[in-house]
Amino acid sequence: MTSTIKDVAAHAGFSIATVSRAINAPHTVNPVTLARVREAIDALKFSPSPLGRQLRGERTRLIGVVLPTLANPVFAECLQGIDELASAQGFRLMLMTTQYDAQRERHAIETLRAQRVEGLILTVADADTHPLLDELDADGPLYVLMHNDTKRRPSVSVDNHQAAFDGVRTLITHGHRRILMLAGTLAASDRARQRHAGYAQAMRQAGLTPAPALEIDFNAAELAPSVLAHLTTGPQRPTALFCSNDLLAMVVMRGLRRARMRVPQDMSILGFDGLAVSELLAPPLASIGTPNGEIGRSAWQRLMARIGGEYSGPSLGLALPHTLREGGTIAAIASVAHAGSAQRARSSIAS
Repeated sequence: MTSTIKDVAAHAGFSIATVSRAINAPHTVNPVTLARVREAIDALKFSPSPLGRQLRGERTRLIGVVLPTLANPVFAECLQGIDELASAQGFRLMLMTTQYDAQRERHAIETLRAQRVEGLILTVADADTHPLLDELDADGPLYVLMHNDTKRRPSVSVDNHQAAFDGVRTLITHGHRRILMLAGTLAASDRARQRHAGYAQAMRQAGLTPAPALEIDFNAAELAPSVLAHLTTGPQRPTALFCSNDLLAMVVMRGLRRARMRVPQDMSILGFDGLAVSELLAPPLASIGTPNGEIGRSAWQRLMARIGGEYSGPSLGLALPHTLREGGTIAAIASVAHAGSAQRARSSIAS
């Protein structure tokens, strides 16, 4: 009886899709997996179709890219860095976005695997405990994570914990004690969780009590009235906000302006990402700068090295340096108090 690809998959202990990739695009499959599939083919005397034999040596020169969104310019800057090198080396990119949704992540990765991509560049919700990444480690294709700050898997990022620590410490040195962190949904971003840990460490080191992150919908274009009230009313309202990305910081600045709060006179704001567009605000946004284009280029170079069997780095995670970009959205707390007193005095005279 003639063996089928289903028989080979059962004998090797892999899916039919994995066996198909091992036959048609072996360069996309983990070497250990490839060896087991070939052993099963030999044991069962399986003969692939002529088309499969034709495809055996064919390269697609297609790389899959999975990003949470393109609405945040940080990912567009990374994509541009990838595209520069991909175009120069004759590769094509296939892009899919997930909107920070775990099910969409799985769909995107499976779709790209079906397209026989030679490798993947990914930003996922949780790099350390992601079962689909475990599957990629076993079955391929090879991948590199981008912006996920992890030591467990091939990745390029900044040290999110240290970067947040440095930024919040700057707010503290300006005299701020009531500092609140705003973030998207923490469950959808390991980066945001790492940044909150850095915020908390900086607060505790200064003898201050860190607050839980105020979580806001990643895709919200406006602050909810309840959130705005929390930020702007009461004697214990924060005097400074650390926003987990620049896009969120810009949304916050817009909301504060509509609430007749002045930045930085009434509220200091620090962003994260160092987006060029945020420097065009009035005042320009102070931000923790990340080399987004370089993160994309480095992720591409690491992926090409892995595919070519040339990667021999000392560790899986590569952390690029961050910077602190001075802007006009941070004021010393003494200056804030003085400005508030002056405003009250002017109001008293006017009345």
